Amino acid sequence: MRPLVTSLKHGSRLVIAAACPAARALGLTPGMAITQARALVPGLDIRDADPTGDAADLLRLATTAARRWTPIAAVSGADGLLLDITGTAHLFGGEATMARRIVRLLARLGYTARVAVADTAGAAWAMARFQDRRPGDGVVIVPPAQHAEALAPLPLAALRLDPAAIDALVHLGVETVGQLAAMPRGPLVRRFGDALVTRLDQASGRIAEPLDPVIPPEPIAVVQRFAEPIATAEAIEHWLGTLMRHLVTALTQAGKGARMIELVADRIDGVPQHLRIGLARPSRDAAHMLCLITRRIEEIAPGYGIDTLALHVRRADPLGAQPFEERLEETSADIAPLVDALANRIGDARLWRIQPVESDVPERSLASAPPLADATRPAARLKPDDVRRLDRGVDLHPWHPRWPRPARLLRRPERLDHVIAELPDQPPRRFTWRGQTHRIICADGPERILGEWWQRTAEADSVRDYFRVEDEAGHRFWLFRRGDGERPETGDLAWFIHGAFG
Repeated sequence: MRPLVTSLKHGSRLVIAAACPAARALGLTPGMAITQARALVPGLDIRDADPTGDAADLLRLATTAARRWTPIAAVSGADGLLLDITGTAHLFGGEATMARRIVRLLARLGYTARVAVADTAGAAWAMARFQDRRPGDGVVIVPPAQHAEALAPLPLAALRLDPAAIDALVHLGVETVGQLAAMPRGPLVRRFGDALVTRLDQASGRIAEPLDPVIPPEPIAVVQRFAEPIATAEAIEHWLGTLMRHLVTALTQAGKGARMIELVADRIDGVPQHLRIGLARPSRDAAHMLCLITRRIEEIAPGYGIDTLALHVRRADPLGAQPFEERLEETSADIAPLVDALANRIGDARLWRIQPVESDVPERSLASAPPLADATRPAARLKPDDVRRLDRGVDLHPWHPRWPRPARLLRRPERLDHVIAELPDQPPRRFTWRGQTHRIICADGPERILGEWWQRTAEADSVRDYFRVEDEAGHRFWLFRRGDGERPETGDLAWFIHGAFG
């Protein structure tokens, strides 16, 4: 595996944003110019950095930490978290055990983590980044009230100081935190300002360092409890209507639309009943969501009675104010309710739409997409030296009407038997498919399709000749012969059926 680094544009230069352990072992470090890195390691694997995506992942990780480990979790820079585990460490077996569990969990998720536990946030930040770790361990535990001694041998960068201040201190002969702490405060404040002393006092604990914790979003749910159990479908439907109105109010206040709702019916015997519905788009339409749930009320087994009904929003997306047209004829048909009704009845996996793909090979010219996906094709992102930039012609759609395709395309072409056809370019007169013989009365073709040699070397000489044929019963098929009928290297002259026209 080649060493991997990510690149980021810094001014007019491309520099390394992050490097894998193998790249670091070869002397590549963040901030190094990409040109210098290529000179040091010719076979370097360079990929674009994604700071926005990294920040979003770090925020999700902080939210998970706030829900799982401690209520106070804050993002620290571009690559760290600060967790206040005061009062929670004993729930996980102590500080050391908790820290090692976090390291192991992050390792399973693909993250290499260093965890340090100290009395102050500044000390923990410094120890996690600058303290040498034991082999095979990613945890540093600073004993209580000993963080000053632990910080003393660390470099000045451990205090999160400005690089200009660090250079000035090093020029004066101050290189470690211990040397800086031994200096009088007055001259430091006059020479470097309050920021340097503030960072030193925060790390030592003289000044508290406030954290900006991540606040996990509260789940949206509405609950209705009953003094007497209910057991009929009519009663359940009545209270679902009441709950749905309350749920829509809660969604409106949160500025969100539901994508997945779960109904939980708690029976008096302690066996809950669960019912989930999904929506193709964020929605706050109470009537539509209630209709989707009530259609499946028969799936709820009330038993001896239900004493609690609850609606939980399991997934939601932002949804602002909905515009409307002044005239009815200007409104376009919305198929989202139909998609929701079908998907909740037959399942999401059985509902899709076909979108075109740029490919000459028919089975590769389409792909499945969500039913409400945008039908427009995104423009291809070409590199500056891509030869396709020289093409000034009209962008033809992959499904151009000049080349008609069958309404039904088989998942895989099926081989035909007992084919009678004249070589090299005549359509078949008769063939057998799935045990039934078809006699051809009308045909059109051939349409020659060559293999995609630029993607698959095995298709360098591949040729398919396609024919549209119609049999005596009026059925129309799309057949092809593998090979051009003249050169053996183009195919073995076997016949296949690839689809059927409507």
